[in-house]
Amino acid sequence: MSWARIHGHDAILAGFRRVVQRGRLAHAYLFVGPEGVGKKTFAVELARAILCDRPPGPLTACGSCASCSLVDADTHPDLTIARRPEEKHEFPVEQMRALLANFALKPARSRGRIVIVDEADDFNEESSNAFLKTLEEPPPGSLLILVGFSPERQLPTIVSRCQVVRFAPLPDDRVREILRAAEVEEHLLERLVRLAGGSPGRALALNDPALWTFRSEFLQGLLQKPLDTPALGQKWLAFVEEAGKESAPQRQRAHALVGLVIDVLADALRTQQGATPTRTGPDDTPIVQAFAQRFDHDRLMALIERGMETEDHLTRRAQLVLALEAFLDTAAQRLA
Repeated sequence: MSWARIHGHDAILAGFRRVVQRGRLAHAYLFVGPEGVGKKTFAVELARAILCDRPPGPLTACGSCASCSLVDADTHPDLTIARRPEEKHEFPVEQMRALLANFALKPARSRGRIVIVDEADDFNEESSNAFLKTLEEPPPGSLLILVGFSPERQLPTIVSRCQVVRFAPLPDDRVREILRAAEVEEHLLERLVRLAGGSPGRALALNDPALWTFRSEFLQGLLQKPLDTPALGQKWLAFVEEAGKESAPQRQRAHALVGLVIDVLADALRTQQGATPTRTGPDDTPIVQAFAQRFDHDRLMALIERGMETEDHLTRRAQLVLALEAFLDTAAQRLA
């Protein structure tokens, strides 16, 4: 049925079915967990099941009624899925107020309205405070679902008024199953499962031949002496911009590249300590050893820390060019 596309979160689904059967569904939930594990997909399917006109079972959408068709077409009048505008770095208070004004209207064809806010970590102080007012006194029969990474990125007053639902990384066998269903080439399968960290979304983002080609070029560039950071930065930016005109795919590609570079640097540190690499594969042994032999522990550690900061900046929608420049500036200082 409709939940077949949700992988690895059976316990969460069972919990929602219990509270719905008991009539104890809360008015607000905060879904948190790693990126790419299916939090938003789960939220949409939950809304679809709640709004279904002819549910064939407990909290299960039929997939064929008018309500299900409207949800699938993203035109259901009582379901709103909102996120920060692509050109903004934070969720604007004006958008929040418009969202909440619509939420306060009487439902058009259901018993209540549902709002799903994706990337809720992008709330600023103004939008958080505006949202808090509705959270304190929601319309009858309504449901609010925030989707983010961590409760720590929300105001404590918002967290205290939501039921927090934690989504864990998926087991490797479930990730492997999803990748096979997505027709990932078999020779890449195990490498992507290993790198996914339980996130099918991350694995699928890494299933990009151009990414792996540029990763090799970029790592070789970091080994050059002297390090030509302007040229390397131009190549990096051009590669990121090839993902498309929108900032989301560009940011995703930049984030994926930084993660792959960190993996090599981390395994170079393990190699220096006589440990077995865990984040790269046999094909990466030469490049891992090259970094382990060329740079000492402190230099590698400094670049890893900068890489992790860059990932965080990209997640928080910092300006893309500045995030990339900061990484390369550290590389110039530490790898020279």
